[in-house]
Amino acid sequence: MLMSLENLLSDKRSKIIKKWRDVIVETYPGDTQRFLRKEKDQFANPVGYVIAKEIETLYDELIKEGGIDKISACLDNIIRVRAVQDFRPSSAIGFVLQLKMVIREELGDKAPMNGLSGEFRALEDRIDNVALLAFDIYSKCRQEIYEIRVKEVKNHLGKLLKQANLTIEIPEEKPDL
Repeated sequence: MLMSLENLLSDKRSKIIKKWRDVIVETYPGDTQRFLRKEKDQFANPVGYVIAKEIETLYDELIKEGGIDKISACLDNIIRVRAVQDFRPSSAIGFVLQLKMVIREELGDKAPMNGLSGEFRALEDRIDNVALLAFDIYSKCRQEIYEIRVKEVKNHLGKLLKQANLTIEIPEEKPDL
């Protein structure tokens, strides 16, 4: 009996998601890892909660070839958190590509067997495309952060100039009638 890759991945869903979450958590420093693993409360550990919740949905959408809107939303929620943390871009989005390794480890020799190699290549291509989307989202988030910082600096500088009485008001020009 031939089993589709989607069915095989659905059967292994909880193990793969747990391993994938562990791989993501391992990108954090030791103390943070322990906290992310231990604290289950959504409000005490919002980062851990977002990671756990969103990778489940992301995994489900990937294996069933789900819609790009839902995938983008999941990525956005995870990457917004990682974009403000002290990660290099490759580390911030690398978790997407690490899913391929986790799936290969969990499936072992089952994927290439029984005619699943084509389905497996298609899944890995989807994961690669999601990684590219993740990079776009990361870049957008970082751009927003830089724009916020520039605005803050401009506002701060404007306040300092006013306090030092170094500003002048430019009168509005009235058009000649």
